[in-house]
Formats: sequence, C-alpha cells, structure tokens
Amino acid sequence: MADRDLSDYARTTFTHGGATRDVFTKGSGPAVVVIAEMPGITPAVLDFADRVAGIGCTAVLPHLFGVPGRDPSVAARGALGFAANLASSMVPACISREFNVLATGRSSPVVSWLRALAADQHERCGGPGVGAVGMCFTGGFALAMAADDRLLAPVLSQPSLPLAVDRRRRATIDIAPDELAAVQARCRSGELEVLGLRFREDRLVPAGRFDFLRRVLGDAFVAVELDSASANPDAFGPAHSVLTEHLVDAPDEPTRDALDQVLDLFRRRLLAPS
Repeated sequence: MADRDLSDYARTTFTHGGATRDVFTKGSGPAVVVIAEMPGITPAVLDFADRVAGIGCTAVLPHLFGVPGRDPSVAARGALGFAANLASSMVPACISREFNVLATGRSSPVVSWLRALAADQHERCGGPGVGAVGMCFTGGFALAMAADDRLLAPVLSQPSLPLAVDRRRRATIDIAPDELAAVQARCRSGELEVLGLRFREDRLVPAGRFDFLRRVLGDAFVAVELDSASANPDAFGPAHSVLTEHLVDAPDEPTRDALDQVLDLFRRRLLAPS
C-alpha cells in the first residue's frame, strides 16, 4: 500500500478550548468520528473511513498525530523508516498533556475537544446523533465521548490505554469516573450499545479490559474477540488492528465480519428510520 493523498476529502479546521486541528471529511449523512490509531491517518484508516462514507454517513477524521495519508509499513519505508515514523507520532503523543498513557480513572484531555467536534458535526450533518470509532491508542476515547447523549454508536477497536504494564491497568480503561457513570446510565436505559473489538492474544488489549467493560456496562457491551490466527498474515507485527492493518477483506473472514458488524451498528443507530 502506497502513500495516499486526501484530495477526495474536504479539509477544514476545528477549534475548541484553545486547540485548533485539521479535520478531514468525506460523504454525507450523520457523522462518524474516526479517530486514527498510531501512527495516524494511514491509507488503511482511510480505507475504513471510505466504507463509513459508503454506507451513507459522513466520515470525520481529526488529525491528532502523524502525517495524514502516509503509508507506515515496512514494505513502504523499510525497517528503519517504519520505526522512525512510529516514533515521530508516538513520542510526542506520549509526552503531550493531551493524552493520558498510564493514568487510571482519567480520560485524556483531548476527549473534550473530540466531544466538541462531534457536537459540531452533529449540527452540521444532521441525523439522530453521531458515531465514533477509536483505534488502539485512541480506542477508549470513543467510550468517554459517549458521556454526551449525542454519541449513539461508540466503537472501541483494540483499546490500548492505559498501557497494560501491571494488573491494575490491564483491568480498566481510560475514562474518568463521572464520564463512566454517565455512560453506564445510558447503557442501563437501553439507549446505548458499545461495541468492542480485539484479538484474543493481543497483549496491548488484555482480556481483563474487556472483562471490566462487561462488568460495568452489562449487556450493552458487545465484545467481538477474534483468534489471532484470523489476522492478515501479510501485515506487519502481531495481530492487533482489527479494522485496518490486520483486516482480511474477503467474505466469511472473521475480521471482515467484525468490520461488517461495525458498519451495521452505524446503520442501525444512525441511519435506520425512527
């Protein structure tokens, strides 16, 4: 996969709380905020966003880190280029005050900006509400965003924060207590369904994290847990990125079924007639 330009995406900016960031959008219909994984808005993330636009939603991609459209793969950049590109995204994010990497019981400050972006896009795009997909480093952001009742379809794809460096961090996710309480209330009322995706052998997303989500969200949490053997064998590294790098885009493949389940959530929650 080569670098991809974003000429088919509209580029604007959004400002909230003193922070201004680029935002890329494509499509029409209710908004789905696609929050990229490390190292950023890669061609694989754009492929996923294209599918979101293809079902009749507006794909909204905030630029939080990395170089939009850059292919980070070893095949494209070589081993040293791959490592350098990943470090150029990860190191600034890990030391930024906008992202909580190790803290428990806290949402990353950038979630407030993302929540404001979702509200702005809901007003612009219309529909019953907004969807959101967080991936890896940003996986839990979609859950914290769901404290706002405009967020109707949160998807947590391989949520990797806080980093699973000890037992306590393996059995939680990055969300503040008051925001979790708001999400729990919405789940109990039946207005919210939370979809989570992971490969079972993924050390970055331990089983205890999904056990925690089942415990605190009850039946409203729908866990999609895949065998690592179902990941794309041609992708670099251990099975991790369900919707992007490790997707096997073919009928009857478990990762394709997981992707279809995500798109179906958006159809049911954002596009189905009320």
